[in-house]
This record gives sequence, structure tokens and C-alpha cells, in this order.
Amino acid sequence: MNRRKFIGITGATVLVAAGGYYLSGDTSNFTRDDMKTDTVEKFPFKPDEREILFLASLAPSGHNTQPWFVKYNEPYHWIIGNDKSKWLPGVDPTQRETILSIGAFLQNLEYAANDLGYNCQFNVLATTNQDENVMDVKLIKSTHVARYDIQQIKQRRTVRSNYLKEGLKKEDVDYLINEEPDFLHFIPNITKEFQWLNEQTIEANRVQAYRDAAQKELAEWIRFSGKDAKKYCDGLTTASMEIEGISAWFLRNFYGKADVMKKRFREQGVDRVREQVSQSAGWLLIASKDNSVTTLLETGKRLQRLLLKIRKKNIAVHPMTQILEESSTNQGLNSSIGIGGNVQFILRTGYIKNYPDPVSLRRPVDWFMRT
Repeated sequence: MNRRKFIGITGATVLVAAGGYYLSGDTSNFTRDDMKTDTVEKFPFKPDEREILFLASLAPSGHNTQPWFVKYNEPYHWIIGNDKSKWLPGVDPTQRETILSIGAFLQNLEYAANDLGYNCQFNVLATTNQDENVMDVKLIKSTHVARYDIQQIKQRRTVRSNYLKEGLKKEDVDYLINEEPDFLHFIPNITKEFQWLNEQTIEANRVQAYRDAAQKELAEWIRFSGKDAKKYCDGLTTASMEIEGISAWFLRNFYGKADVMKKRFREQGVDRVREQVSQSAGWLLIASKDNSVTTLLETGKRLQRLLLKIRKKNIAVHPMTQILEESSTNQGLNSSIGIGGNVQFILRTGYIKNYPDPVSLRRPVDWFMRT
């Protein structure tokens, strides 16, 4: 056998072996479309109830914890609750972000109910962010209700990469801010305030990456394997973090919680943030008049209304709240960007060429129901 033939056979053998090893591993970027659970339906829902609650659950939340439960009082009458097991004390010690997420859930619920012909009666029950029962909700069938296109709820997703640097058009900024200029503020990428937010976002992420409590919390919510993704139907998957191909396969098959605490993983996370903030049209900030439960719920609803509008304009939004979560960067926020009130959301934004399909996982409705 000559040398060329030997090298050819050896190379082919290595490729076949590598291919077999690859195929024998966890090859699938588990996404929402792959979710086929064997859940037994525990609740004898009335028509439309399950659909409305699932659509409500498509709201965003930090680390995709989905920090809500629904207590079933009677048909079309529920209590929306605050699930303590889904809290993130490492980055959200006062549960501010939890209440904001429940507000987004409530906005989806209202839109979904409206589309199916129901009006919603809301009654706030909570007086603190830690209260278990947050909102009493009753659905009332009506022929006089504004319908909503629920495809916007189904298609919403967070996009983290491939932003264009093109500035937002004035008409698109007006479209986003609409009639809420007291709460929504846009900072374009040609301003010194934009640069300050870029620098402080990188710094806040660096601080957080090396704060063990926050990093351990992150590790708990990353679903590296398809098996864990299917088991929990929440958290951060390689697909939702927009890690694909060989890199995603490597993470799913060789990474675990312990690796998140290593210096290399922390540094790669900060490098990824540095790359992200370098590509955007600007920052959108959402502020509120105070930090009461009622105000936070309404601010969460305001966020969700914004997120459901952006796809129409091929605008992406990526919540990057680390400045608010770290005291060393939060203290100088208002004075540095010239905005009053309580900033609740910091959102990187920009145009993208093509909108990808949603991939983040959601628990089946029965999983978050209580009696």
C-alpha cells in the first residue's frame, strides 16, 4: 500500500469515527417546536382556558424561569401567583424582576382572552414583591371586545446577535414609544449616553460574572443537555442562547454546572457581551414613577406591549439589565443618561435582516396549575 492510499484510508476512518461519535452524542438543539411532553391533563379546563394560559406563559422572564403559577378557583376565575421556587436572589434579591415578568404574563393573558372573546377583570392582591398571591383574574364572555392577533404572542422572541448598526428611523422610534414618552426613552448610538451604557453594561456583566452567587444561579438555569431541557421545559438552552453547530454540540455533551464557574466560561460571557453591545442602533429604557407592586406589574405589561410590536418593523430587542442588578453601576445611571424616575428595563435594540423563529421553552400549562 502506497503512502497516499494509506493516508486516504486513515483519514476516512477518522472521519467515520468522529461522525459516529458526534451522532451518538446529544445532537439536537432542543427548541419549543420539539416539546412533546407526556403530561397527563390534570385540570378539566373549560373551553379556551388552557389556550389562554399557555399564551400567557409565552411572556419573557429572567433566565426563562417562568416565575408564575395559576391557582384555579373556578372556571374562568384564577389567581396569578408568585412562584418562590423560581426566584433569582443572586441578581434579583428584591424580586423586582419577578413582578415585572408576572406583569408581562398578565398582558399576554389579557390579549389572548380578548382574542377569544373575553374581557378581563383584574384585582391586585399583592402589596409586596414577595406576596404569593399577586392578581385575581376573572374572564367574562362578551360580544364587545377588541380582538388581538395572537400570532404576535406566539412569534415573539429575544434576539441577541446580528444586529445592524443602522440607526432607527424617526418614524420607527415614534412607533415604539407611541403615546408613552413619559416611560419609554430611546438613546441612539450617536450619543455619549449610548457609549456610557455600552461601557457600563460590559462592566456590570464583568462584575456579575465574577460574583459567585450570581454565576452559580446562572449555572442552575442553563439546560446544557436536550434531556434536561425536555425535563424542565424552562431555563436557558443552547438554542435560546443562540449557540449553534459544533459549539452547541460541544456544550451539550461536555459542559455542566461546574464549568460555568470556571474562569474561561466567565471570560467568554463578558467577551460575548462586549461583542453584542458593539452592534446596535441604540438603547431603549423603560422607567416608572415608583416601585410599588401595581406599578411594576403595569411596567411589565408595558414591556410586553413593546415586545409584541417590534417584529413588524424588523426591530430586535435584547434585555440587558445587569447595570440595574449591580450596585456599583446602578448608582450613577440616572445622572449619566439624564433620565428621571425608576429605570426598570435597559434594552439593546436594532434592526435585523431576518427574524428567527422562537425557540425558548415553556412548561405545559398543567405544570404551573394549583388548586
